[in-house]
Amino acid sequence: MKAAPVWEELSCDAAAAARLEAALHVSPTTARLLCIRGLGELEAAQRFLSPSLEDLHDPFALTDMQPAVDRILAAMARGERVAIHGDYDVDGVTSTVILRRALELLGADVVHFIPERIRDGFGLQPAALDRLHAEGVRLVISVDCGIRAADAARHASSLGVDLVITDHHEPDAELPPALAVINPKRRDCAYPDKNLAGVGVALKLVQALCHRAGRTRWIPAFVKIAAIGTMADVVPLVGENRVIAKLGLAMLSAGPHKVGLRSLLDVCGLTGKPIDSYHIGFVLGPRVNAAGRMSTPDLAARLLLASDEAMAGEARLLAEQLDAENVRRQQEEAEIVAQARRAVETDPDIGSRAVLVVAGDGWHRGVIGIVASKLVDAFHRPAIVLSIDGDAAHGSCRSIPRFDMLAALESCSGLMTKFGGHRQAAGLTIEASRIRELRARVNAYADGCLQPDDLRPRLWIDGALTFRSISAQVASELDALAPFGAGNPRPVFRARGVEIVDGPRLIKDRHLKMAFRQEGRILRGIAWRASERERFVAEHRAAIDLAFSVEQDTWNGERYLQLTVADFRAPEH
Repeated sequence: MKAAPVWEELSCDAAAAARLEAALHVSPTTARLLCIRGLGELEAAQRFLSPSLEDLHDPFALTDMQPAVDRILAAMARGERVAIHGDYDVDGVTSTVILRRALELLGADVVHFIPERIRDGFGLQPAALDRLHAEGVRLVISVDCGIRAADAARHASSLGVDLVITDHHEPDAELPPALAVINPKRRDCAYPDKNLAGVGVALKLVQALCHRAGRTRWIPAFVKIAAIGTMADVVPLVGENRVIAKLGLAMLSAGPHKVGLRSLLDVCGLTGKPIDSYHIGFVLGPRVNAAGRMSTPDLAARLLLASDEAMAGEARLLAEQLDAENVRRQQEEAEIVAQARRAVETDPDIGSRAVLVVAGDGWHRGVIGIVASKLVDAFHRPAIVLSIDGDAAHGSCRSIPRFDMLAALESCSGLMTKFGGHRQAAGLTIEASRIRELRARVNAYADGCLQPDDLRPRLWIDGALTFRSISAQVASELDALAPFGAGNPRPVFRARGVEIVDGPRLIKDRHLKMAFRQEGRILRGIAWRASERERFVAEHRAAIDLAFSVEQDTWNGERYLQLTVADFRAPEH
């Protein structure tokens, strides 16, 4: 059974919240939420609630943007072939799509290359540059990759190919020797927003090119696609990422769309529906990702690039193929998750450690990142999942908030042939014979910086909210805070002494549905994946403490409020 989380209430500057409430004419609940999220200043709160394209920063504030744009425009003027080198996840695919589309509209001779996970490996590789050079390419622009590709950069130089790197991953101490390196995480880059996804950095390049070409009216269409990659990459949805996500979702919901995106939405069952962060994370994103995980990412790129109505039939087939690949991905994932969980639960050498390191022969490399995320969710411990292929093993790493996975890998960098990533997610390649040593070294690092309490899950509570306080105004204002995700989590409130007046009823053998009453007001609610709590809830039906979010749903054209229960607790006395 999953460990019960520790409820921790977030603090708030009451005076700042009162000032916001008066200035913005919002409810005390919303004013408190804005302050908790670091938006206590009036101007910052207003920008958050009503983001606009004018809130995007000057792209030329990014170090190396000017030489990159100059080189691209020179290539176009000379008729040189330009290649975009992408990455195989949603972030990389959408980055490739928006930059290729922009360059085509500007009249460039442009091609793209996205490596296949199994055949080509991760990131910018010398072999790919050889292939592009042989096709007559004289300028390569990387998106969502390349920041640690020093060898590839030197190889490009030896071929006489100019290289522009755009990336958002953490750089090494020394940058690759490229013509331009655009990354807000560069130590010498004063750009105000460091949290862009790879597609966000690509969008800044598109924005710069559009400004130079006098085509700023094109930018909203690129923001729409950038929103998919931004939310799928789970970057903090604040600052420019919020502008991209909020405006992009509105455009995705409203349409119209080019034939490729339209076909994808149709296959996902989203045609004509309001699209939110859930649909990106669990419906659209997984299908785009499935191409790179299970076959070739070019399926997704070709689909999103399809703009000619004459391609409607082909676009439909591509969208259906992505859907089928996603079903195959789900099957592979379920099998590997079961094997990995069994290893954690039965092997003390794995399950007793702070960092879970599991490996399996022939595990599909396309899904081990998802498996690692599932292990983190199940055990609230950092996880490294490795697929063994002969003498080599390829790993995906996911972490918990209090553990820096990239730093852990750097502490034993000599063990691996390659690694890179972020604090919370990373990848690696290692000799299969050294997996046990990796487990020992990573855990030695973890033992030095993690306390037992760090491995207990936390449920962050935004404050008390009685049922009587959930007004139409509060519900509407909560909607205005969306989209929710990293950096802007869905608000979670607590209510004490709640009575269960209907249920709990088990739904699909996994979820609990019920109705609650507090102070005479009844609200319906659902607790997802909480079937193991059914007996506890039934025993405390007379009075139970709830941690919950407020959702607005629609049924037969009518909007209604529903509670999504994050946790239950016996009432405090």
